[in-house]
Amino acid sequence: MGNELNCSMFRAMDVLGDRWTLMVLREAFMGVRRFTEMQRDLGIARNVLTDRLNFLVETGVLERRQYQDRPVRHEYRLTDMGRELQPALLTLMHWGDTYLSPDGAPALMEHTDCGHVTSPLLVCEHCREPLTTRNVRLTPGPSYCEGEDPAADRAAAREHDRATAA
Repeated sequence: MGNELNCSMFRAMDVLGDRWTLMVLREAFMGVRRFTEMQRDLGIARNVLTDRLNFLVETGVLERRQYQDRPVRHEYRLTDMGRELQPALLTLMHWGDTYLSPDGAPALMEHTDCGHVTSPLLVCEHCREPLTTRNVRLTPGPSYCEGEDPAADRAAAREHDRATAA
């Protein structure tokens, strides 16, 4: 096995794997687009925020748009790639509210279409049943290569065993 796993979660955590990156994304999802507002709201060091914003732009999660000429200033907007992170971030927030906030959630999620306070629910895109640890398993994907990820190797072995038992 090489230095990197052929694993989507591994690659995702390369992009999202520190708290400041997640907090910058939270700000972007809440409509905060300007450096000075993010820096003020988060209390993050300017150099750290600059690094995170540049990295998120380089990876395609955010795009930088100039909004002022003198001095030149930019705002940061979520790309389609960035907007696709919302379910993961809401789920992570819900987990933190449930297990790490003994006095209750500091903020609640409200579904603006119906007005109810809600929490994320992952469902199967085909049957709409909730996804749980008991009804989800990995199977080899199109980029599976033996020996590149132990979890994918276990999934492939399970598929092979199931096919030979049939």
